[in-house]
Amino acid sequence: MQPNIGLDKEVLQQDNELLNGFLADLHVLYIKTRKFHWDVSGPSFKEYHEFFQEQYEALEEEIDQVAERIRQLGGRPIATMKDFLSTSSLKEDHDGHIHTQEMFKRLLGDHEQVIRELREDVDTCTDDLKDAGTADFLTGLMEAHEKMAWMLRKYLSDERG
Repeated sequence: MQPNIGLDKEVLQQDNELLNGFLADLHVLYIKTRKFHWDVSGPSFKEYHEFFQEQYEALEEEIDQVAERIRQLGGRPIATMKDFLSTSSLKEDHDGHIHTQEMFKRLLGDHEQVIRELREDVDTCTDDLKDAGTADFLTGLMEAHEKMAWMLRKYLSDERG
């Protein structure tokens, strides 16, 4: 049964397509962050290991929120690795052990890409779909990714100035 919340069926469908794309990105980013949590080594191992854990736990919570938003809008969240990989704009990480600074760079790049895409999605929800609820929801998630990106950037500040 479709929700009767002032959004027509086409808008709900577009919302859910947009949200499923973001859900796929979150899964790829979650797996990559978890992989780096397992792979990190060196003199700052404990600090980096815990930092990556904080980030993947935040992503895990976001994944659940996005899937629940899709359900609230009458949709079905994608739920297979095949679908995540084919839908995501992010790339899976296939490299073996890499230097910790490279881990931070790759995650920062992914978060910045997610932020740019979320900005576009917020505009789409606001201007085209007239769905203030989903726009607000995505704005909050964008702000969370801005904070995660800021934290990653601070680990690279010596190199970036």
